[in-house]
Amino acid sequence: MATIKDVAKEAGVSVATVSRVLNNTANANPETRASVQKAMQKLGYRPNANARALVSQTTNTIGVLIGDVSDPFYGSMVKAIDSIAIQHGKYLLIGNGYHNASFEREVLELLISSRCESLVVHSKALSNEELIEFAREVPSMVLINRYIPELAERCIALDNYRGSYQATEFLIKNGHRNIGYICSNHDIEDTVHRKQGYLDAMQANHLDVDENHIEYGSPTEKGGEEAMVNLLSKNLQLSAIACYNDYMAAGAMSVLDENGITIPGEISLIGFDDGIIAKYLRPKLTTIRYPIQMMTEKAVKLALKLANKEPIEDDIRVFVPTMVRRDSVIKR
Repeated sequence: MATIKDVAKEAGVSVATVSRVLNNTANANPETRASVQKAMQKLGYRPNANARALVSQTTNTIGVLIGDVSDPFYGSMVKAIDSIAIQHGKYLLIGNGYHNASFEREVLELLISSRCESLVVHSKALSNEELIEFAREVPSMVLINRYIPELAERCIALDNYRGSYQATEFLIKNGHRNIGYICSNHDIEDTVHRKQGYLDAMQANHLDVDENHIEYGSPTEKGGEEAMVNLLSKNLQLSAIACYNDYMAAGAMSVLDENGITIPGEISLIGFDDGIIAKYLRPKLTTIRYPIQMMTEKAVKLALKLANKEPIEDDIRVFVPTMVRRDSVIKR
């Protein structure tokens, strides 16, 4: 592989001159620039990005930590980040954390070692203390869908509790009293907040909360299927079910359909997130909208401003989910 010294020798100039051409400084005349570029092309030389970053103090990259890029939720998130990055001439370096502390830590260390200008981090497994330490090392690191009081100015979060409370209350206002809950089995704060929203809405409306009415599974279609099978096996006579997310709701729908149970005729169903799948289910899924694109755009813009040491004027940090009424809930 050709080095900068090889290019200098081929072009008949000094290494410093080649460096000036690479960094597009004004000191290289057109003839010299053309000679260096010809030598680079002949030798197949590619500049070392890390070496150039040491000189320019920038890599033009935004580091992104997400759960799993194969999940449509995170795909939408990456797409939103990339749309802003393109506008600012930036590129993305993406790592999957899989809600695993070891993976999340490795990804963050790699992104930092790669000299990313700023970081947009969706971390659910690392502790607050460890994320605070990473944030001290990278002043332009922004957390999304996570709120840490010590990093409040750099957190873009969703009020998951309020969204789940709203979903459960919507079922109650539609006359439902025996309401089940399909919950994620992931040990993350979203799980805790959404389950608590369901529990508190039931208690606030003087309805009994029975742990038998709650089933757990992975936050996927398969997890929703398994949880729904378990609920049906208990013969609880539920008239409505709130779900941790739309994918679990989709799995629950499949099981209900296989068992000849109509939605919403016999059981009403409500999801959470308003993912792409929600409006293509039959019936179309009533759900709680997670404004992921808006939140993500805000997070990456904040990260870029922090990297450029620009003043931060917008103080909106916690977003409120909203109801999306479709066809899977009816009045009792």
